[in-house]
Amino acid sequence: MSSAGARTAAAAAGGRAGAARTVAPWILACSLLLCASSVLFQGAEGAIGVNYGMIANNLPSPDKVIAMYKANNIKYVRLFHPDTTVLSALRGTGIGVVLGTLNEDLAQLASDESFAASWVASYVKPFAGTVTFRYITAGNEVIPSDLGVHVLPAIRNLEAAIRAVGVTGVPVTTAVATSILGASYPPSQGAFSEAAAPVMVPLVAHLLSKSAPLLVNVYPYFAYAAEPETVQLGYALLAGSSATSNSKVVSITDGGLVYTNMFDAIVDAAHAAVEKAGVQGLELVVSETGWPSGGGATGATVENAAAYNNNVVRHVVAGTGTPRRPGKAVETYLFAMFNENQKAEGTEQHFGLFQPDMTAVYPVDFAGSY
Repeated sequence: MSSAGARTAAAAAGGRAGAARTVAPWILACSLLLCASSVLFQGAEGAIGVNYGMIANNLPSPDKVIAMYKANNIKYVRLFHPDTTVLSALRGTGIGVVLGTLNEDLAQLASDESFAASWVASYVKPFAGTVTFRYITAGNEVIPSDLGVHVLPAIRNLEAAIRAVGVTGVPVTTAVATSILGASYPPSQGAFSEAAAPVMVPLVAHLLSKSAPLLVNVYPYFAYAAEPETVQLGYALLAGSSATSNSKVVSITDGGLVYTNMFDAIVDAAHAAVEKAGVQGLELVVSETGWPSGGGATGATVENAAAYNNNVVRHVVAGTGTPRRPGKAVETYLFAMFNENQKAEGTEQHFGLFQPDMTAVYPVDFAGSY
């Protein structure tokens, strides 16, 4: 998600830039066919994080925001760009941090080892002793695009720079949208698109070799909003996890695996795509997922947003995994901490769990107990 007025600097900082706004064709195909038929990683079991987007001019100071994470027992935070004030506020908190690079820096990170070294010297090395880095992400949702070719070289240069300063245990990866998938329904047929495959195939092989996960942004909302007459709301809302009003729950069967929600279906389609690329056992992290509480679009209501996010938390905390990866809890980051007033008008401004005055838009139980 990025602000129209601050596109360049904010493309990574705001999350969901461009690619996730369009519904991948395979998701709609899955949804339409569905209606015709009636992550355990580095100690992350059942882990819930929240993206900290900053495309707004009225947000609380970083120290207050991090205090909110602690007060709400949110274990992980994802930052879309390096911010030393935020990193300073995170010192000694024990909150796991996903730290992203700006998309605009990818080309230089890929081509200039000294620039990668400077980036690490500025944003990783000074904080490594007191900030718990989970992952460094080279770009957000740039595959497939012209920037995509820079992702793997940037990852390699960042890895080398991190090693050079003596920091260990911080995998470098990237975050992708479902636009990397060209096929298909059912989830077992998931495959990278022709446009994405030349970048994704060597990328996933590299990530596996480094024991790094692939981060995937997962948004059932967009499939529902695009075809509300044919997509079952209950399936999109994970309504099988709770009694949700106005939500008929349906399921699909795929080779003996039963899917009761679109979240799992999207994650497993990504798993299938990775496996078709010849890579077995790569871990996936859901780096963004959420539902808008307003903005005037179909399904964008407080009731639906509360249902979706609480159902996701409950599902993840239960640690049941997905049908394709049973028992492997999927580390998941909700989008986003705040409603951000400098994003494009409409739903883009209404993905927050909290208002800028720090009051809750709706209650979310981050422990998954209700």
